[in-house]
Amino acid sequence: MFTLSHSVAATSLAGLLCLAGLSTHAETILGKPRIVDGDTVEIGEKKIRLLGLDAPETEQLCLDAKGEKWACGIAARDALTAFAKNRPWSCNVSGKDRYDRFLASCSIPGQNINQWMVRYGWALAFVKYSHRYIGDEAKAHDAKAGIWAGAFIAPWNWRSRSKQTVILGAASVPAHAQELLLEAVSSQEAPDRTCTIKAGVSHGNCIYHLSGDRWYAKMKMDKPDRRWFCSEQEAEAAGCRAPKR
Repeated sequence: MFTLSHSVAATSLAGLLCLAGLSTHAETILGKPRIVDGDTVEIGEKKIRLLGLDAPETEQLCLDAKGEKWACGIAARDALTAFAKNRPWSCNVSGKDRYDRFLASCSIPGQNINQWMVRYGWALAFVKYSHRYIGDEAKAHDAKAGIWAGAFIAPWNWRSRSKQTVILGAASVPAHAQELLLEAVSSQEAPDRTCTIKAGVSHGNCIYHLSGDRWYAKMKMDKPDRRWFCSEQEAEAAGCRAPKR
């Protein structure tokens, strides 16, 4: 059995400097969002990355309290969708990231949405960029809410995962937990029937493929640089592009 501990990443000045296009000009984006994933939405034509948190990737696996695999990335997206309830949001912009997404703290009357995602265990405090939600993460951890009920890999570590990746979550998990958590939702099957876009890195570029294009069937999804996406917008928000025709 692995013994796990609750931990957070150290603040990184270098990480802060990676945020592109930071601006002192305040901007507020208003409207009903389209939920892309657990930390990314679109309001109109504007792509918004929720600031100060990091949610599981769409194809990321976690383990539940019984040590069983579950699609926590899909669950985080669905939790945000259910919480939004098609209500209009108000998003206060702090800048932009390297993918040209607006970095923002969003709210509905009486509730900070960023805080809610961390407090109920659907995202982690992304202390590389902000310490604002550390207390909310601690409450989620103590309550074993959301992904804290079992075991998982922090999203920022999962994106560059290896056999040295740290496992977070419950007090104990099966001995083969790391092996399970290093996997994506499925090697060859889409994580959700609506998430069938394949993406992979080629010559340093992330390229996505839609069902029916000439490379789609040939593309195997059992490699570390492969990802599933639910929409072209989600793929592009993650820095991927369509293949050149």
